[in-house]
Amino acid sequence: MSKVFITGLGFITSIGNDGHSVGESLRSLRHGIEVYPPFQKPEVPVKVAAPVRGFFTDSVDPEDWTYPERYRVKREHLRSMGPHGLYAFCALQQAIADAGLADADVSNDETGLFAASAGSPYLLSYFVHRMHNLGVMRCSPLGVVASIAGTVQFNLVSQFKIRGASTGFASACASSAHALGYAYDEINLGRQQRMFVVGAEDGNVDTILPFAGMRALSLNPDPETASRPFDVGRDGFVGTGGSTVLILESEAEAQRRGVTPYCEVTGWGQASDGHNVAISHPDGAGMRRAMERALRFSKLEAAAVEYINAHATSTPIGDLSEARAIRSVFAPVGARPAVSSTKALTGHGLSLAGAMETGFCALGLRDGFMPGSAHIRTLDPAIADLNILRETVSHRPSVVLNNSSGFGGANVCLALRPAR
Repeated sequence: MSKVFITGLGFITSIGNDGHSVGESLRSLRHGIEVYPPFQKPEVPVKVAAPVRGFFTDSVDPEDWTYPERYRVKREHLRSMGPHGLYAFCALQQAIADAGLADADVSNDETGLFAASAGSPYLLSYFVHRMHNLGVMRCSPLGVVASIAGTVQFNLVSQFKIRGASTGFASACASSAHALGYAYDEINLGRQQRMFVVGAEDGNVDTILPFAGMRALSLNPDPETASRPFDVGRDGFVGTGGSTVLILESEAEAQRRGVTPYCEVTGWGQASDGHNVAISHPDGAGMRRAMERALRFSKLEAAAVEYINAHATSTPIGDLSEARAIRSVFAPVGARPAVSSTKALTGHGLSLAGAMETGFCALGLRDGFMPGSAHIRTLDPAIADLNILRETVSHRPSVVLNNSSGFGGANVCLALRPAR
């Protein structure tokens, strides 16, 4: 079985559109949340979001979209993309350059791509409405592949000539964490030598606002305090979008190319709550088992973990459930790993979250820091026994866990450590 390393990263996020700016935001706890113009209507109770900057994708016609000049996207490619497809295309270009891959490294039988997204509700609703009101032949021939779940891998696999394994994952907010875990397995088992892992979301009105009906979004209109995981006053999450791409390679490939990895992925674990379609198990039962399995597969002791990037979205129930899971794994062995939620800075990226936050952990492992959990005014007393980081700490942790959870009680834990 091969060791697996992260050798390239690409970011299009609310806190930066490249690794350097994202790292600076994480270190300084600079958030990307703002009063969001499309929400400023009397009938909309939610007022803030964390949009991607530097891109305009509000039009249903991709000919109207604008994006940074450093990226080149062919017109025929744009026509089959949703907004998050463009974000993913740019993040993948960025990751390929970051890893120093040649064209032959990208397109070959040993390189695959796993992706996660919810599709583009914005475009899908537009095309369905057009079909019903103007006729079935008045929709774009590429409307289906631009909007349905799976659009990210459809586009990237064809446009980048990917010839290895490819598929998409749909486990809500655990989706891209699942994609990363199974990409790890492909390399660890010798099926592939390299995998691109992509998470992407539109992050616009149609993606975010339906969660208001679930009472899951924060109604706090202040960008400085709306997303505050672990705070006693948290009242819901803040939505975001964008894309993150991680390049995973086998030890043999990393050595052949002479690259210095960001970190090693040592293993992963998953488990289900078997409890509720939308609410986490109150004791975090599935998340506890996912962490235990990630540690067991990685042959790591709980006491070795120094930092956990928590899923914690800033919801009253979810944060507490995860805190109980962490306590149940680490308290019995007297361990108090540092814990933070970077969603205080980015908002919650839904299916993007697992990939994005694993990317953040990889930056911290390479550059030697653990990001703090921002915006906490009063720590929830039910969580106060945990070692919640309030500020960024300049220290390279020996072992990192990244947690993700999705609807139906799907839980994923990824284990990372510095590259050796």
